[in-house]
Amino acid sequence: MQRKTLALFGVLACFSGAVMADGITGEAGLGLSYQPHDPTGSRYETRPIPYLDLDWGDVSLSTDDGLTWSVLKTNGFSAGPYINYLPGRTANGELRGLRDVPDMADVGGFVQYAPADFWRVFASVGQAVGGGSGQGGVLGRVGGEIGYPLGGGVIGSSNLTAHFADAQATQTFFGVSDSESRASGIRAYNAGGGLQNMTLTQSFEFPLARHWSLVTSASWIHLTRSAADSSIVKAVGDSNQGEVQAAIAYKFD
Repeated sequence: MQRKTLALFGVLACFSGAVMADGITGEAGLGLSYQPHDPTGSRYETRPIPYLDLDWGDVSLSTDDGLTWSVLKTNGFSAGPYINYLPGRTANGELRGLRDVPDMADVGGFVQYAPADFWRVFASVGQAVGGGSGQGGVLGRVGGEIGYPLGGGVIGSSNLTAHFADAQATQTFFGVSDSESRASGIRAYNAGGGLQNMTLTQSFEFPLARHWSLVTSASWIHLTRSAADSSIVKAVGDSNQGEVQAAIAYKFD
């Protein structure tokens, strides 16, 4: 459970559940996340988060993947469009003097191969839209996930994902213009595109009662290449970051 949408997706899930209750399967809940304030890791904060892992026919809604529609679906292979939430950045604290980055939408397409419920490999590419002048860019992911039973009804899963971004998307969060440098005291930096980070996530789901469970996860995020070399990361951030989350979820069946 990595990033966080969001009220919009939460409202959509509730609306779908109310209108088409018997057609929805999966889990939904609420929890807390202790995570970096922004992709440079300038500081950490605790945030309330939704937990979503819902399916309705060929449409899915999850905290990690956003809202997806499997237009093509055969023999474990699926592909189609998606829309996800990309959290922005408030440039306060140690980031004072840099530009704010508004919340944006990540819109694109995905492919996935999941011949069984307990493992999948996936890739996606999309465009960040809704940012300020010069903000946005192209984002991509390639990864794999495997789940396994641990006894007593406990389910574990491991996910390794590589995140890519073009120069514009990397510059949005990791770059520093000359004017921002003068205002913040952080050295000017022009970010380039390519592999941005590798994220390893370990999750566990513990049964609590019929239909209810505790879902936990811990992630290690390792910034690479141009993101790791950012003057923001060098001055106030960290190229190795962590994130922990926990949520109480209700299972629809």
